[in-house]
Amino acid sequence: MSQWLILLACLVVVCAAVVGAVFLRQRRAGEDDDPSETPDVIEYMTMMIGVVYAIVLGLAIAGVWETRNAADETVQQEAQALHEIHERVQVYPAQERERIRADVTAYVRHTVGVEWARMTERGKLTSRGDRLLAGLRRDAQAVRPGSTRAVQAYQGVVDQVAVVDAARVQREAQASPTMPSVVWFGLVGGGVLTVGMVFALQIQRSLREIMLAGLFSALVVFLIFLVWHFDAPFARGLSEPTEAYTALFPRAAPE
Repeated sequence: MSQWLILLACLVVVCAAVVGAVFLRQRRAGEDDDPSETPDVIEYMTMMIGVVYAIVLGLAIAGVWETRNAADETVQQEAQALHEIHERVQVYPAQERERIRADVTAYVRHTVGVEWARMTERGKLTSRGDRLLAGLRRDAQAVRPGSTRAVQAYQGVVDQVAVVDAARVQREAQASPTMPSVVWFGLVGGGVLTVGMVFALQIQRSLREIMLAGLFSALVVFLIFLVWHFDAPFARGLSEPTEAYTALFPRAAPE
């Protein structure tokens, strides 16, 4: 199911539940019920719960957004390092140059076509990707530069392989959701409590109050959806997560 359909379904369900609760509460209210007599302590508690929940929700959104940006930077770093390797071996002898470039192409093709799906589903990388990177490192280090330009390029190529390795490790660490279950319990439970406190203020069935209650509930649902959306950046948070690879290696078609 599309992520936006999930959001729309959640918004409709929550808003319908809130509006239905308002009508049900109003039907059960007695004739002597006076909504103007809401105790001041309830208004104070509602305000404090809303402030505390807003702080927690804001911190959660900031955390997952930072994780999303870090994941994007990791992908860009890995793709750019692979591109640097591909270009810097231009000064190598033809046989060594083509062998290293073939290693780079095979690694990119496997990453985009095979490994990415497993990474987003299971949060783990493939052993074949490890072997392809090990082969790239071995071929890069096996070169014996025969010219001044090749000697200058050699250390740069080896350093870029190390950058790819570091980015790969970081990519695996960022593949799994980062929000603990206890935080999700707090976000969802706090949202239910915050919306529920609206009814403690004894809202009526006027169009204005129903609209405000529905919009407030929709806002809470939308913000929780943002946390869920960016909590798995490689699966949902990045619009085109593999574009960094395919833009630099357009001929490396997925397997």
